[in-house]
Amino acid sequence: MRSVFIFCALMLTCLQTAHSASAQELKFSTVTREPFSMVLDGSDTGFSIDLLSEISKDLGKQIGIDRKDSFSAMLDSVQSAEVDGAIANISVTAAREATMDFTLPIFSSGVQVMLQDGQNKNVLFSAIFARDIGYALLLAFGLIFGCGVLMWVFERGRQEYFNHPLRQALFPSFWWALNLVVNGGFEERIPRSVLGRIFGVVMVISSLFIVSIFVARITAALTVEAIQSNVQSINDLDGRVIGTIGGSTSAEFLETRNIDYVVYTELQQLLLAFETDTLDAVVFDGPILAYYIQNRGVRNVRLLERVFKQENYGIALPTGSPLREEINRSLLRLRENGVYDQLVAKWFGRAYSDGR
Repeated sequence: MRSVFIFCALMLTCLQTAHSASAQELKFSTVTREPFSMVLDGSDTGFSIDLLSEISKDLGKQIGIDRKDSFSAMLDSVQSAEVDGAIANISVTAAREATMDFTLPIFSSGVQVMLQDGQNKNVLFSAIFARDIGYALLLAFGLIFGCGVLMWVFERGRQEYFNHPLRQALFPSFWWALNLVVNGGFEERIPRSVLGRIFGVVMVISSLFIVSIFVARITAALTVEAIQSNVQSINDLDGRVIGTIGGSTSAEFLETRNIDYVVYTELQQLLLAFETDTLDAVVFDGPILAYYIQNRGVRNVRLLERVFKQENYGIALPTGSPLREEINRSLLRLRENGVYDQLVAKWFGRAYSDGR
């Protein structure tokens, strides 16, 4: 009888152990990356979090979320097997595949460029009031003013227009010289003194070159400003201040193009720098930038349509994780039964879902 009791106790213990093992909660790390992973009203949510929730239902497993402070900390927790996996907007790359495993892709993304819109709406204003143009204008007006005063010296006492004290003759003399330069000659108030006539001829000839050079300079400034303002590709960003997240695939992309950029560790810091005009452009994951533009209510901001580097997001797992095949089969089932498309439509719109 005693042996039967011991046997039943051992069986009960084994059943309890098996049940607790099957009900053991899996732990997945993540990081805040709107709209893939974020905290809203105290709850973890986002496309990736919702997808992980559907996977847990499909597999019949409980999953807990361990939110990390940085992207690198999230990946480190996977490499050290501190967690069972990680999910957010994790790009599948060869370098990461060497230190961890990935599931089937959960989202197709790519690198895009976000910049201030309307940068070319005030091209004329910007060109005219550029520093070098301003210096040229000041120099031109100074020369015209000096030429007018010099003509007053030559013509004073010889014609009524210049026959005034210097203080009263300053503006009339300047006006006479300005009209000569603009019109390229003088039809009235022809200089009467020998020196005045010689100086007048020199001014007429010089004015032709001065006006031509000035017009050419304005035209060149307008052309350069228009080219610099019309950003249509990554190559058009030359000379602009660009920002991205350090260690991201976007940073790797910029480095392969030999494009300088400012490194930020947190997405919110990057977006704040852009909002405060510290940055001219942001190069980062397209869906995240699109979500930011749509939900932050920002104005005069546009996202270049071209995707410069196609990439896939996946769920990161420790090397050799037995969960890989289970999650892959679950992802296939969620795609087949339409749940995956419903999540895409929820977070990115029906048009985005239909176009995949």
